[in-house]
Amino acid sequence: MKFENFWYVVALSEQLTAKTVLARTVLGEWLAIFRDEQGQPVALRDRCLHRNSRLSAGTVKAGQLQCPYHGWRYDGSGAVVAVPAEGNCPQGAHKALRYATCEQDGYVYVQLASDPAVEAVPFPMPHYQAAGWSTVRIVNRFQNTVTNCAENFIDIPHTASVHPGMFRRAKQQPLAMTVTRQAGRVTATYRNETTNLGWFRWFLNPQGGEIYHVDRFFMPNVTSVEYDMGRSRRCFITSQSIPETEGSTLVYTDVTFNYGIWTHLARPLVRWTSQRLIHQDIAALALQQQAIAKYGQHFAHTPADTIHVFVESIREAIAAGKDPRQLPEKSVDVNFWV
Repeated sequence: MKFENFWYVVALSEQLTAKTVLARTVLGEWLAIFRDEQGQPVALRDRCLHRNSRLSAGTVKAGQLQCPYHGWRYDGSGAVVAVPAEGNCPQGAHKALRYATCEQDGYVYVQLASDPAVEAVPFPMPHYQAAGWSTVRIVNRFQNTVTNCAENFIDIPHTASVHPGMFRRAKQQPLAMTVTRQAGRVTATYRNETTNLGWFRWFLNPQGGEIYHVDRFFMPNVTSVEYDMGRSRRCFITSQSIPETEGSTLVYTDVTFNYGIWTHLARPLVRWTSQRLIHQDIAALALQQQAIAKYGQHFAHTPADTIHVFVESIREAIAAGKDPRQLPEKSVDVNFWV
């Protein structure tokens, strides 16, 4: 198993119009993304075979990608179909490297492995376009690794420090969680959460009852946070962390919620709040990466970090070419305070 086996988001479907070409980087590989004559997404290595220009700086005409340097044109299969200096004669011997693509839930995905060792499918986004639900979709770049981003997105203890007041306060309230690692997934189920929700507690959980809260990690790069605070107060925060380079991660986040009659009215506030929280996390993770770059990544784990230890074990297994689904199932009960 390797990271190239999996599907990674490279664009929102709405971004990729018939005349658009997008430059993307996944696992260090440069990609040029466009739509072919049939409107299907295409991902080519971002390198013209002629004189090594960047195809992503070119233009799309009738489903063919034209290089900006000498005008060589590539079709959806990556084949060179026209060379202006040769009277636009096709050059059948030349074919750019093409990667598998697919489209799902309003996202365009790419898979880098030409012969995947495992069967993988894109992650289905919870309740996307379902009746009664609304989704706010946000894209941000973090200067940190996929592992550290994913751990941040499912980490409760940092919220009181990084998002004080806005999302939780430091009240030293006791919480409990059960963390399970199974089949390439990590699940943390929390207990005793009630009112420590920040600015919008009065709206999200006005009765102050116990919240159903589960954090999940799906190999190799997806986190999904679920809150159920009662009828018409449900929310999923799902992030797909895309590895651009070792220190750069592009994160596509869906905040999908059902707030009853308030669902559509709440969209602007949900977007503003989500982006504000993410900006705070971007700053926190940038500081972490600075220290890691200077001193190395050595963590002093506590029981509250069990969810991180499990995530790291899955990511490390893939990096070593092993199948994380073969790791032994583990379940740990942890008490901590926020």
